[in-house]
Amino acid sequence: MSATDQRPERVYFDHNATTPLDERIADAMGLWWRQGGNPSSLHAIGRAAREVLENGRQQVADFLGADHASEIVFGASGTELNNAVLETLMSDQGDRHVVAASFEHPSVIAGCKRLERRGIEVTLVPPNEHGVVTVEAIEEALRPDTHLVALMLANNELGTLQPVGDVAALCRSRGISTLCDAVQAAGKVPVNVGVLGVDYLVIAAHKFSGPIGAAALWVRPGAELEPLLVGGSQERRRRAGTENVPANAGLGLACALAAEECAERSAHLRSLRDQFEAGVAQMPGVLIHCASSERLPNTSNLRFAGLSAQDLLIRLDLEGFCVSTGSACASGSVEPSPTLLALRLSPEEALSTLRVSFGLNNSEEQVAGFLEVLKSQLNTLRSAPKRRFSRGAAHSEKASLEAVL
Repeated sequence: MSATDQRPERVYFDHNATTPLDERIADAMGLWWRQGGNPSSLHAIGRAAREVLENGRQQVADFLGADHASEIVFGASGTELNNAVLETLMSDQGDRHVVAASFEHPSVIAGCKRLERRGIEVTLVPPNEHGVVTVEAIEEALRPDTHLVALMLANNELGTLQPVGDVAALCRSRGISTLCDAVQAAGKVPVNVGVLGVDYLVIAAHKFSGPIGAAALWVRPGAELEPLLVGGSQERRRRAGTENVPANAGLGLACALAAEECAERSAHLRSLRDQFEAGVAQMPGVLIHCASSERLPNTSNLRFAGLSAQDLLIRLDLEGFCVSTGSACASGSVEPSPTLLALRLSPEEALSTLRVSFGLNNSEEQVAGFLEVLKSQLNTLRSAPKRRFSRGAAHSEKASLEAVL
């Protein structure tokens, strides 16, 4: 038997990075991957593709509580669509100011930094110790020239839910637009644009059992949106480029299934998270970040005092469990997570933190097995000589452990 054959079966606990594709969605998309068809073509196959695309658009609109399917703009990723909204600010070179949570997704933070380089002032508002950016903190940051406030619905690392509806109401009373990145929240908690009252809202299919490469932006009627991509009349001239028919159809079906199964999914995920957190609460030196805050039902962010999270992650990976040290968009980085630093953790504390995010296919038995392995690995690491951990050391450590296991 080879070394590969001896390795344990993989258990995936990194669903905030991406989720496995639902087989029902894969089956529905299959025909259109094979057949093709440009939805802008007027012949029969093109018209059929258009019908599939618009059906997906209507499903997204229904899922988000939009009044009309025409309010939905398809794109390739949440990153692209967040950038599209931020770039709209450059359509008018007048005085404009932007406010954003300091732990927004990197696509928003990097987009804001690009705006700063172009002369637009940006204020980043940190969360409190509970992982929440309060309405009062946002209000304090507003100015007469504030044009946009960006606040995610759920933080991708901590899982904490943000007061988007209250912030949007405040901004609306002052004529300020709001962008809500709901990518991490969609499919786990209700997302309704009417309830939230925002002007722009972004979701991505791969975060809730849909395909990678499909995302949607809801735009409130009357809100400005300059196309980030130009050169075609697709998406009512709001996003040029031939639409990805199978992927967007998959996004639509992911929305329809999530709407139908939301309560059952949330209960299952919360049960797994609660089982896991009850287990780690019995382990010394483990802290659950923001445990008292309203959070996504599937997300746990844990600090292991005095240990390198990267070291622990590698050992768990070799035991067959896939977890994360933070946002997938920052993978490969050994720098402390900006989200955790925003919680006023020290760099050392931030580097001792793991994110565990459960999914629909996970089971209580998998969680129980994970708890046993985690406890064993913690005991091993705490009894080992202390040393500094670097990226190079991480790769060397993994190679050594693989050779042993």
